[in-house]
Amino acid sequence: MADFTVVGSGASGVHFALTALERGCSVEMIDVGWTPNSVALTPDSFTKLKETLADPADYFLGRNFEGVSMPDGNPGEFFGNPPSKEYVFRRLSRFEPYAENFAPVYSFARGGLAEAWNGGCYPLNEHEIEDFLFSYAELEPYYAQVANRIGINGEKDDLAASVPWHAGLQAPLRLDQHSALLLSLYRSKRKTFQRRLGCRIGHGRLAVLGQDLGGRESCDYLGRCLWGCPRQALYTPSATLRECLTNPNFTYTDRHYVRYFRYNDSGRIENLVVQPAEGRHHREIPVNTLVLAAGTLGSSRILLESVFRESGAVIRLPGLMANRKITVPYLNLLMIGKPFAAESYQFHQLAMGLDGGRPKDYIHCLITSLKTAMIHPIIDRFPFDLRTSSFLFRNLHASLGFVDIHFHDTRRAQNYLTLDTTIGDPDYPRLKICYSETDDNTRESDAVLKRIKNALLRLGCLVIPGMTRWYPAGAVGQYAGTLPITNNPAQQWTTNPDGRSNDFENLCVADASTYPFLPAKNIAFTLMANASRVADRVNYSE
Repeated sequence: MADFTVVGSGASGVHFALTALERGCSVEMIDVGWTPNSVALTPDSFTKLKETLADPADYFLGRNFEGVSMPDGNPGEFFGNPPSKEYVFRRLSRFEPYAENFAPVYSFARGGLAEAWNGGCYPLNEHEIEDFLFSYAELEPYYAQVANRIGINGEKDDLAASVPWHAGLQAPLRLDQHSALLLSLYRSKRKTFQRRLGCRIGHGRLAVLGQDLGGRESCDYLGRCLWGCPRQALYTPSATLRECLTNPNFTYTDRHYVRYFRYNDSGRIENLVVQPAEGRHHREIPVNTLVLAAGTLGSSRILLESVFRESGAVIRLPGLMANRKITVPYLNLLMIGKPFAAESYQFHQLAMGLDGGRPKDYIHCLITSLKTAMIHPIIDRFPFDLRTSSFLFRNLHASLGFVDIHFHDTRRAQNYLTLDTTIGDPDYPRLKICYSETDDNTRESDAVLKRIKNALLRLGCLVIPGMTRWYPAGAVGQYAGTLPITNNPAQQWTTNPDGRSNDFENLCVADASTYPFLPAKNIAFTLMANASRVADRVNYSE
């Protein structure tokens, strides 16, 4: 029996596992672990690949054109999801949450959702973790540890006021012409931006190699980030999983879905009930210490079903949090007529921070100049016919960009997870998601949009009318708060600051389920760092 049985191979799971392995522990990981059908590994650039592939349409658009966003379909992301990343969002029929006014995003891929992320690594600051019952000083060494493991680049610039600077960072990537122009204009007017708009702009913190690391090669600006980097310069958790697989104390069981755990009267978990991802015959795995790292929805569902199977009780886990997002496309007037260059990092290279009412209410924005994205979702949203939209896009490509605005969230009792045993197969109770926005959210969004438009105007950019998109609740895929940290061990369905469950003696939670506050930043970096911290604390306490 392994020292730790970890559920999930996403950002939390693999870094908990690696830290435990480095401490000499044995780890078994249970995962569905969908993998891609095929990957183009040739080192060609985006432009060259279209010439060298035997069937470029199949690779870029899909054999059945599944990568194309149809005009009458869901408007989707501005990037669109390429066929090579479809496995990340492949569904599992027995896990289909029921939700109203909420768009849940989750993954059963090997490596989890971060197999299709933008590489943004933004550490939380002392204000953003003030409710976590541990300090930034306790988390900082793990940010540095993860940065050294995976390779993160950045620069100590104005963003450091809200995005802490820590050890282990590489020099930033070369900026594309559009991003370099915006940063230069900001720096020439920084006092105006900071004093009048409460706004700072700087280099993004990106999990992309500027120099070789392990078996991964540095970024060569191929423009293929969206489809999958053949050099593995853009970090994904599956890279850490491969590192774990080289350790003799690590066992990886994929293509298995974790249903629930069995526990005795004293609250000790004895067995984990799993079954093949594409079958119904279940089996039980004995566990020593169980580590839930399946994401807030996945980990919460396992606990909910475990309690239901043992006691028949359908409980609620209150306090579900989800980041909100608004995307604001813009036209950079100073880039009109400039040639489009594909040789650059695909995703955002700049980040923008807006001061909130309190330091912890910081608003996080990502600035992306349009490069080699799947352009049909963008053309589709132009308010013109296809011919006119295509003409405009070809001539304005280098001047187009967008700002993603991310907002924090707080725990509220009316937002919760539970089970619904009345729908579908009674042997597979469905996860029910209840979440609602507040009027304050709407007012905050409107006020922030005005500030963004003002900031863009000072950078020589115009917001494109009619194309700003408010994403539905849940669509960002960042959730937290259902098994929150507390100092009160008598409070049910909670954890202590070290990730230990207050209800089950040998249960540890390593993902964002434990977060008592959800900051505006992408939390993937914090998931990795905190999972490593939890692995250290659990290990030492044994």
